[in-house]
Amino acid sequence: MNLPNIISELVKAQNEFDSAAYANCFAENAEVFDEGKTHNGKAEIENWIDKANKEYRASMKPLDYNEKENILSAETSGTFPGSPIVLKYHFQLSDGYIQSLKITG
Repeated sequence: MNLPNIISELVKAQNEFDSAAYANCFAENAEVFDEGKTHNGKAEIENWIDKANKEYRASMKPLDYNEKENILSAETSGTFPGSPIVLKYHFQLSDGYIQSLKITG
């Protein structure tokens, strides 16, 4: 599967539970939408993923990537109800960074 470098870096950071490296994949003014909440800017994204990492210990196994739509399907497993599940990660990329990420079931 041919993932853009920044998405590969995000998956690696997630699987290593490295919240700082995860946040560094995003543009300064990026936004993440997950579980009905929007997180704006790198600092807020880092706080969100750090809390999620501690609570859920979620790891990602990429299954498919739609290059046209920038959607990654990944088996996500961790300490949350229903684990593992396949989630879709909808990316908007800009200048080598993630500008927007929406995570859906």
